[in-house]
Amino acid sequence: MLTKMQKWGNSQGLRFPKAILEEASMEVGDEVKVSVRGRKIIIEPVKKVRGRYDLKELVSRMPKNYQVEEVDWGVPVGKEEW
Repeated sequence: MLTKMQKWGNSQGLRFPKAILEEASMEVGDEVKVSVRGRKIIIEPVKKVRGRYDLKELVSRMPKNYQVEEVDWGVPVGKEEW
């Protein structure tokens, strides 16, 4: 597929046909990682787990000596069953 760089305000941009986005499993609004390798621009979808956070990345930031502890949240205030 051939396309042209276009000026959008003070920036430049490309438009991707729907078929290209579908083939790459991407949608409008998805976050992407843009990098340059040599003279090539690489656009990759950002892998997310449950919304805005990556669970593996969050767990990797936990201290190695972290110990789980029980928390008392008080008495039920609705129809909770424990």
